[in-house]
Amino acid sequence: MSRLINLWCTRRRKVGEKLLLMPIFASPITLSLLASGLYLLPASVAVSQVSEGKVDINQLTINKANIHKTNIGKFAQQPTTVPVPTPTPALRVVVNSNQDGNVQADNQLTLREAVELVNGSLKLEQLSPAEQAQVQPLTAGSRIEFNLPAGATTIQLQKILPDLASPNLTIDGTTQPGYDATKSATAEIAIPIPVVAITPAANTEIFRGLTIVADGIAVRGLSIYGFNASPIKQQLGNLLIYDGVPKPVTLTTPPGDIVVAHKLPPPDISRQKPPSSNFPFPKRDIPPKNVTIEDNWLGLTVDEKIPTETSAFGVYVFNSQGTTIRRNRIYYHDGSAIITSVRGENTVVTQNIIVGNGLAGMPDALRFEGVVTNSQITGNLICANDGAGVYLFKPDGNVTLQNNKITYNGRRLRRAAVYLMGSNHQVIGNEIDNQTGPGVSVTAFPRNDIGSNSPAVKNIIRDNKFAVLEGLSIDLINQRNLDVSDFQKGDGANPKRDSSNRRLETGNAAINAPEFTTRAFPPSAMGVSIQGKADPNSQVTIYKLSDYQRGKDSIYDLGYGALNQPLTTVSTDQDGNFNASVSNLQQGDAISAIATDPKYGTSEPAVAAVIGEPGTFPNLTPNSRPQPIVPPQCTSRPKPPEPPPPPEPPPPPPPLKISVPRNIHFALDKSFISPASAQVLDRIAEVLQQYPVIVIEIVGHTDPRASDEYNLALGRRRALSTRNYLLRKGVAPERMTIRSLGESQLKVPGSTDIVDYARDRRAEIIFKDIRGVDIQIEEQEDDLQIERRRNQAQPSPVRPRRR
Repeated sequence: MSRLINLWCTRRRKVGEKLLLMPIFASPITLSLLASGLYLLPASVAVSQVSEGKVDINQLTINKANIHKTNIGKFAQQPTTVPVPTPTPALRVVVNSNQDGNVQADNQLTLREAVELVNGSLKLEQLSPAEQAQVQPLTAGSRIEFNLPAGATTIQLQKILPDLASPNLTIDGTTQPGYDATKSATAEIAIPIPVVAITPAANTEIFRGLTIVADGIAVRGLSIYGFNASPIKQQLGNLLIYDGVPKPVTLTTPPGDIVVAHKLPPPDISRQKPPSSNFPFPKRDIPPKNVTIEDNWLGLTVDEKIPTETSAFGVYVFNSQGTTIRRNRIYYHDGSAIITSVRGENTVVTQNIIVGNGLAGMPDALRFEGVVTNSQITGNLICANDGAGVYLFKPDGNVTLQNNKITYNGRRLRRAAVYLMGSNHQVIGNEIDNQTGPGVSVTAFPRNDIGSNSPAVKNIIRDNKFAVLEGLSIDLINQRNLDVSDFQKGDGANPKRDSSNRRLETGNAAINAPEFTTRAFPPSAMGVSIQGKADPNSQVTIYKLSDYQRGKDSIYDLGYGALNQPLTTVSTDQDGNFNASVSNLQQGDAISAIATDPKYGTSEPAVAAVIGEPGTFPNLTPNSRPQPIVPPQCTSRPKPPEPPPPPEPPPPPPPLKISVPRNIHFALDKSFISPASAQVLDRIAEVLQQYPVIVIEIVGHTDPRASDEYNLALGRRRALSTRNYLLRKGVAPERMTIRSLGESQLKVPGSTDIVDYARDRRAEIIFKDIRGVDIQIEEQEDDLQIERRRNQAQPSPVRPRRR
């Protein structure tokens, strides 16, 4: 645990006029030495001087004769009286000034005053009427909101803010005018752009932005950056209990943008080794519960720039239970973006964008240490950080990593993308690529069961997609390779287990990698049948490879590549044999496999095989080292919204089915309107008056008995007679046109029957809806005028030459 209280390996900073290169010591003895040295500080060296960087490192004379258990216990465990806090009423406080400094009654309410109001350390009557107008009572849970002037939305702190000590407090930057919850600068995960920023004033060193010490606190919609401390202060910060009086947590916890810790100073953790009865903290050190940190930009300015002064850490979960960190952009920190320390149970890190962290110290994007039982890291984009994407360092408890995109990490230090210590972790469904190191490393260090000296086991690694790795997709580290570079970067493929001792000295108890029966499997019309051998009663997953390591530049033996696409999972029998049938493979594809045993965890990959006859060369691109991209393109801009589609044209109106005749008939060689035809036209006129959108064309026709010229003229007279009748009935002339077709459109061409002739003598009315709608109408023959037949008793009139 002590490794995390002392924050990072080396960092150069000016303290006074001296340039220090401070190594961070990891052992409890070192902490004890520092503790004793502090205990003997001259009386003239005040706590405030230490916190402001005014202590010369040469003043810290360590007197070994005074190193004694009594002194150490006196230093760290002095009995204290903890006052019972008085509940404060819930308030809604609106910050309308970006200024900072001492609390005073003026016309503007600052963030510092807002925090003190909700904490109860500042009374409302101490403020001016104008400030009091920004405060309203609430029934439950205080809120700090913002209404800063446009162009003055950056709060530059003069000194550290008071701890956030009001349970269920919400600090909500989304309330600032101009905040747009629908607008994001990134397409991969939508995180709105903050308007309100919190940062130290120029040339001012402030350890922390926000320090959370109470349950149910939420921080959202803010940009927080620039909070750091020189190395000597980081080392001394946890040792400032030398006079036996508890100091505010702001003097004793590590630096960062947001720190979650208990209210009292941390204990001397060099003595807090499991299974100590008060591990990890005494009972009085109550962890804040159910803290939420969401929609913030940490370490990043609102215009997406690297700050002049970078922060130490993004979110430091020093002592907490159930902290949720979601939808934040966490960029450009000297150390990790998110780090847990002594206790971080049920920590949830989800849907964050974590880029470019580890610039000057602890290089890993996410570093989980301490009690982290049931923690989850899900759905994050972890890109271009200087070390591992996720680094679990001697954790007590289990962590699940699922559905993360972990890419282009290890830019300064060659490490695995995911580094596991301890047992019972799950790495499921992640995309892991472009790593200067293995995909997932499982160390041989003891598992996270308190008091156990057994190796890490039961780490399940499945359904992940790997690509472009400088190492194995899964690397189980052996205790014989305990150099820093070995357990961080991986030690390569393990030999087949040859003794029971191997289970005690290799990650995941040295579960054997599967072995294919041959290095080439020919395809067939039914697919590819793949056989092999693995540990008995294990689950074997066949993977398609995305690349193929080979040649003199290969770090590992010929035959390994990135496990890119899981194809199928089968079980081995009691002898360890497996047989899998896969259909979506082609000639030249390369495959590998991993085995998972619920008792031991997941194995390293099998030596690859190729699809094809023996001698078939893989059709993959050989890979020996990821090609760096400077800078990596971790995110992209959201695409502008598609223009709205043009509105759908209104549906055409339904066809009008009008019960109206479409024709009238005439007598032989006549063009006048008969009484029967007049009745038909009266019905037509009613319809035209009812539907003013209808226009008509009147076409005159004749039977075939006459010349074409005569019949065209006769047809025209019949059309005119029809039009004139409708005019008299009130149909507007512009709604009617006429023409004649004569005998050119007979009802029954070639017929000489007098009934067919009567049908030919007609005026047809063509109805048209100006909206383009077809009109359904009915034929009628009620006014048909048939001439007499020749064989009737009464002689027929003489047939005219014209009709």
